[in-house]
Amino acid sequence: MSDPYAPFPNLRVDRPADHVLRLTLDGPGLNAVTPDLHRELADVWLAVDRDPDVHVALIRGEGKAFSAGGSFELLDQMIGDYASRTRVMREARDLVFNVINCSKPIVSAIHGPAVGAGLVAALLADVSVAARTARIIDGHTRLGVAAGDHAAICWPLLCGMAKAKYYLLTCETLTGEEAERIGLVSLCIDDDRVQERALEVAVGLAAGAQSALRWTKHTLNHWYRAQTAVLDASLAYEFYGFGGPDAAEGLASHREKRPPHFTGPTSE
Repeated sequence: MSDPYAPFPNLRVDRPADHVLRLTLDGPGLNAVTPDLHRELADVWLAVDRDPDVHVALIRGEGKAFSAGGSFELLDQMIGDYASRTRVMREARDLVFNVINCSKPIVSAIHGPAVGAGLVAALLADVSVAARTARIIDGHTRLGVAAGDHAAICWPLLCGMAKAKYYLLTCETLTGEEAERIGLVSLCIDDDRVQERALEVAVGLAAGAQSALRWTKHTLNHWYRAQTAVLDASLAYEFYGFGGPDAAEGLASHREKRPPHFTGPTSE
């Protein structure tokens, strides 16, 4: 029988326990999300959903980070090419809804930087386990675009509108400890135990009553599905921004490791 995960070569796949599938981001630039990885992150949840041997999926990052967010290659394509921008916008929407609609519970293990495009599955996971010193950053407005991806539909539900606005507008870093305090993640664990604890949660869920767990997830995620118009608006504004001068300046400032100087039509 063919391997259902062969179409996802940029994700390392293993099965660390019975009925648990582990997906590991393992690439250069602190597991930065390349164009190929972005597509795979959007689509892999369909394969997970259809795999009869998988009860629970666990997503994690290798090395010192969960993910540093979109790679320079991905950002260059979105800023410079309309067709690429359109494709990635569709993938971003698919990523959100494929995670939400995957019938299997998803657990995330978050350590080190967890940023932008790499943050989507981490926070939309049904159980998110963060290391105490994890560095969670949305990052969109610092790049010069509206906070899109997952943020507009889940941050207000997870941590409340006041905290969502503060962190999405300022791009201030959240530690795992602070993220748990405000309700953005499920659990905060000492750094040396985060992978172990996330796997323990996954194993426990894999041994549970699968029908009960899946229908509970499905029902709770109607809170997210009810925000579909909010997601579509946030994606439209985000990707509109990628075609403007502020996104180009935001990317240049990241490359040059300096503060940005935004000069878009509504910038001072």
